[in-house]
Amino acid sequence: MDKVIRPTSRIRIKDIAEKANVSIGTVDRVIHNRGEVSKKTRNKILKIIEELDYQPNILASTLASKKVYSFAVLIPEPQSAEAYWNKPLHGISKALQEIQPYGVEVVIYQFKQNDPALFKEQAKQLLAHGHDGIVLAPIFSRESKAFITKLEELNIPFVFIDSNIKGSPKLSYIGQNSFQSGALAAKLLNFSMPANSPALVIHFAKEMDNQNHLVQREMGFYNYFKKQSASSSRSIRTVEINNTDHQAYFKQIEEELKNSPQVGGIFVTNSQVYKVAEYLESKSMTDIRLIGYDLIPANADFVRKDLIDFLICQRPEEQGYQAVSTLFQHLVLKKEVASENYTSIDILTKENLDFYQEFKTSNYGPN
Repeated sequence: MDKVIRPTSRIRIKDIAEKANVSIGTVDRVIHNRGEVSKKTRNKILKIIEELDYQPNILASTLASKKVYSFAVLIPEPQSAEAYWNKPLHGISKALQEIQPYGVEVVIYQFKQNDPALFKEQAKQLLAHGHDGIVLAPIFSRESKAFITKLEELNIPFVFIDSNIKGSPKLSYIGQNSFQSGALAAKLLNFSMPANSPALVIHFAKEMDNQNHLVQREMGFYNYFKKQSASSSRSIRTVEINNTDHQAYFKQIEEELKNSPQVGGIFVTNSQVYKVAEYLESKSMTDIRLIGYDLIPANADFVRKDLIDFLICQRPEEQGYQAVSTLFQHLVLKKEVASENYTSIDILTKENLDFYQEFKTSNYGPN
């Protein structure tokens, strides 16, 4: 006979009160940690709660209180319908669908990735609206630290996604270990490039000293080769490209490769690796190994053409989903949350690209 699993009946506060031989009000005070209850009675009630595995009906409580929890999200504006920053928004939307019945709203604030002044302006507007919790992509290190100081003064919890600022009073960080992902990129290139051929690191960004996660990726890349120095004499150069006009970055890439004609591999520290692939394709240069980040359609096309050898992916939908869920658990469910939640560092190649769930559809909830 098949075993049927049936839902257990919900334990009520009334059941706990009867078992403890106290009033419902006393149990309520213990559960919500308010009012005076003797230590002996409190311990007795807590023991019964544990024995009965009591789970409070949060939905009923929030509906009764009519409290609206307002979460703000401050992240970069997607540059196109297929751009990377659409993906965390998908995860955020999925999380909101699940928790909206509990009286939660999410307000999105966006800034351009090359405009720290707009970040400051959006952060100022966010603070003026008195949100209960914040999801923040601290792309600009200096501006983010100033914003965090204000959040700390106002006692507003915040969760980082995509990039982490060590030592900050964050509630949680959800994303890759950027340093380790840079080290992984170095190892992949080291294995696939000709021995001792030069490597090139390319940043498509402005004010690199203020781009927290890109700096960490570069540091991880250099650190890997520093550890290999005894067995390798590979030279590495870093190039910053801040003009995204097609002809401008083509020209700069060409100049760098002319100056270092023996370059065997290129590491691009963000999702714009397809720009280097475009150049290599235009020059029929197929012998340079190329690695970058994120499964966006433009990058996927060049992986299929064998012009991008490796993509490092970081599950951005999951980051958006988990960030909102973390605020919900902390503010609404009153649960403890982990301060560091590292997402996986996935390696994609032509051989496994079409089997990667992020490129199709996936459930970003907990397994």
